[in-house]
Amino acid sequence: MAQKRAFNEGKRHFKKNKKQKTTTVSDGSNEDVLLADVRRLLKTTNSSEGQKVEPQEQTEIDVNISELSSTGDGLAHKDGSVIVVPFAVPGDTVTAKVYKNNSDQGYALADFVKVVQAGEHRTEKPGCGYFTKCSGCQFQHLPYAYQLAHKRTVVERAYQNFSKLPASAVPSVRDTCGSPLIYGYRTKLTPHFDGPPGGRQSRRKGEKPTWDEVPPIGFMLKGTRKTLDIEDCPIGTDAVRRGNKRERKRVAENIDQYQRGATLLLRENTERVKKDDTQAEKKDTENGDDVVVEDRGDFLHRKTCITDQRAISTEYIDDYRLDNPAGAFFQNNNSILPLVTQYIRENILGPDAGSESPIKNMIDAYCGSGFFTITLSSMFKQSVGIDISHQSIDFASKNASLNNLPKDSVRFIAGDANALFDAFDRSKFPADETAVVIDPPRKGCDEGFISQLMDYGPKRLCYVSCNVHTQARDVGWLVGGLGERQGMYEIESIRGFDFFPQTSHVEGVAFLKRVDKDVSAEPASKEGEVTAASNEDQSESAAPTAKENAT
Repeated sequence: MAQKRAFNEGKRHFKKNKKQKTTTVSDGSNEDVLLADVRRLLKTTNSSEGQKVEPQEQTEIDVNISELSSTGDGLAHKDGSVIVVPFAVPGDTVTAKVYKNNSDQGYALADFVKVVQAGEHRTEKPGCGYFTKCSGCQFQHLPYAYQLAHKRTVVERAYQNFSKLPASAVPSVRDTCGSPLIYGYRTKLTPHFDGPPGGRQSRRKGEKPTWDEVPPIGFMLKGTRKTLDIEDCPIGTDAVRRGNKRERKRVAENIDQYQRGATLLLRENTERVKKDDTQAEKKDTENGDDVVVEDRGDFLHRKTCITDQRAISTEYIDDYRLDNPAGAFFQNNNSILPLVTQYIRENILGPDAGSESPIKNMIDAYCGSGFFTITLSSMFKQSVGIDISHQSIDFASKNASLNNLPKDSVRFIAGDANALFDAFDRSKFPADETAVVIDPPRKGCDEGFISQLMDYGPKRLCYVSCNVHTQARDVGWLVGGLGERQGMYEIESIRGFDFFPQTSHVEGVAFLKRVDKDVSAEPASKEGEVTAASNEDQSESAAPTAKENAT
């Protein structure tokens, strides 16, 4: 166990914008998302309020929580301002300590102090002793069904606030797909510790920094830059939790070898063996507590924890094997991935596709190490994955080989981000016969990518996103238009997937179909004449066009 030391709450962490925003295009940040919720609440409540009284910083106040924000914080309306309180539940009366007053935006940030009177939804006993301190989880006090219902609301608000589409263009959001595991699901954790006090000054003098004691090893204290010492994280898998215990002990024993702080890697690795494999049984006996064995029918899955960034980790999704550099990105909830891939298989060809679907080909943009390309490839005559990272493409190609996929129908290409859809022969992927899967990073797609995609114009799109707010923005461009270009897609369905139970995060899967307008049915305008109606339609649906504003 790491040596304890007096805990200091540390400095408050307020994100500073490096440059002033000059656009209404959202970057999907927590600040943007919270502000949208605050404005909506102020709009619905301030009409009946009297004179506004701003809350004073560093004072404690009792507030009644009326709703959850899309960031997972409780929102209370008091004296004309919105008070933002973490770890609070609608219906709660809580004591909160105000630490920052954003008076120009109409809200104040506060720390959760205590529950005065619990609301009806506060029913669960948190599974972690660090809950309300650690910044990782927000919802351990809420029943899981309530978490899923709230996350559906998060997706709905994302499209209301950031798509710029009329309500008639957005179908009802489907119920959130829950995770089979609500604790013990995370296959990767990255705890960290800070450097020794005065370490920077010592290095400048050419001296070796010294440690007075073992530092806290864990995650951020909510709202600060201070590291909270966390001995165990129950949302990690059993293998990851055991790895955390070993790594904490190793760091404590070797702390003098570190001149700076460090981030630790805890990544689950799976070895699949047949049940009659006596060598595997011998390994399990020798390794003891280092191995977690799971029964998977004809096979055993031997789970261990990798701590070397350069090592290769292995995951199994159904019967597909996927290898990755242990430190690289891969989805961190293995239990829900089979549900995601099955859902996409059921919808990617269209609701009425049948066995004679015109969709024969798939392009996987942002393919990474090939997860979607490989797990969906059996549905298509041709599949190609494209990514700007050569390392990702190398691993994707190796994964295709590991799964015995034919090279003539499943392949991977490293493409230039500015010309991603020029990386393959379009004549072999006719737009009318092709579906494109998009799974971008949190910032979403930029305007250049959306323009490329619309130039190509595939028949169907599946947009998978770890940030439903930037997804909504991008889908708004595809449906409503981008600059002078009119939209060319229609939203077929939207659904959230709960990759991270106990947190406010929700992933989104949206299906879009290309709208093929009947040009012959439209009256022809005279040469050089543009109708007023067409001008009006374009001005209403146009999104900002400056590329720097897209992310």
